[in-house]
Amino acid sequence: MAIQCTILPDVLCNFPAIDESLIRLARKNIDDGFRASVRAYGNIIDAIVQPLQWFLNYLEWLFTNTPWFIVLLVMMLVVYAASRNLKIVIGTAISMTLIGVCGLWGDTMITLAMVTVCTLIAIVIGLPIGILMARSDRMQSIVNPILDVMQTMPSFVYLIPVVVIFGIGKVPGLIAVVIYAVPPMIRLTNLGIRLVDKEVLEAADAFGSSHRQKLFNVQIPLALPTIMAGINQTIMMSLAMVVVASMVGVGGLGKNTLQAINNQFFTVGFLNGFALVAIAIIFDRTSQAYGRRLQKHSEVIHG
Repeated sequence: MAIQCTILPDVLCNFPAIDESLIRLARKNIDDGFRASVRAYGNIIDAIVQPLQWFLNYLEWLFTNTPWFIVLLVMMLVVYAASRNLKIVIGTAISMTLIGVCGLWGDTMITLAMVTVCTLIAIVIGLPIGILMARSDRMQSIVNPILDVMQTMPSFVYLIPVVVIFGIGKVPGLIAVVIYAVPPMIRLTNLGIRLVDKEVLEAADAFGSSHRQKLFNVQIPLALPTIMAGINQTIMMSLAMVVVASMVGVGGLGKNTLQAINNQFFTVGFLNGFALVAIAIIFDRTSQAYGRRLQKHSEVIHG
C-alpha cells in the first residue's frame, strides 16, 4: 500500500477533506452563536423549565419524607390495581424490602421521582405526536428520521447541548432523559392507532362518529395495549439513562453507580445496579400485566 501511494497522486491516497482552518472557524462560529443565543434567552429558558424543577423537587420531597411503610403499601396497591397478580405484588414487596435493608431506600425514592416525572413528560409529548403521525403519512415521514437519529445517537451526546443551555442540575438531566426515552412512546402510539381494525373504524363512521369521537372512543381504547408497551419501553430507557444523567447532577442510584465506577467500588456498584434492575422488573412486569388485561378486555368487547 505504501508503494502504491508513492506512485499515485496524493489526492488518491489521502481522502479530500475540508481545510482544518475552515473547520475550526466554522466550529467556533457555531459554538459562539449557540452560546450567545443561550445567554440572550437565558431568562426565558429558566422561566419555562422552572415548573419542572418545582414538580421534581416536590415529588422527591414527597417520596423521601413519606414513611417507608406507606410508600411500600401504596406501591403494592398500585401494582395490584394494574396487574391483579399477587405474585408481582409479592415480588415488589420483597424487592423493595431488600433495597431498604441495603440502605438504598432514599436514593431509590429519588430515582423513582425522576423516572416518574420523565415518564409523565414523555407521555404528554409522545402521545399527541404519535396520534398526529397515525393520522398523516407525511407527518410520519418527517418524524421517523428524527426518531431514528434520537434512538441511534449515543446517550452521552444528549448531555452536551442540554448542559450548554441549562447548566448543571436536576432539570438538565431530566430533559436529557426525556429526549432519550420519548421515541418508543411516539412510535408505539403511532403503531397502535394504525393497527386498529379498519372494519371497526368503518362501523364508527357508519354511526356518524366525528374524528374526535372516533379517536377517543375507538382508536385510543383499542390501541391501549400497544401504547402501554410504549410506556413500558419509555420507563426502561429512563432507568437506563439515569446513570448517564448523573454526570450532570442527577442524584439517586445513578449518582452512586457513577461514583462506584470512578472509585472501582464493586460492591457499591452491584448493589445500586441491583436496585435499578429491581425497579425495572417491577415496572416491566406491572405494565405488561396491565397491557395483557387491556388486550383481553378489548377482545371481549370487540371479539
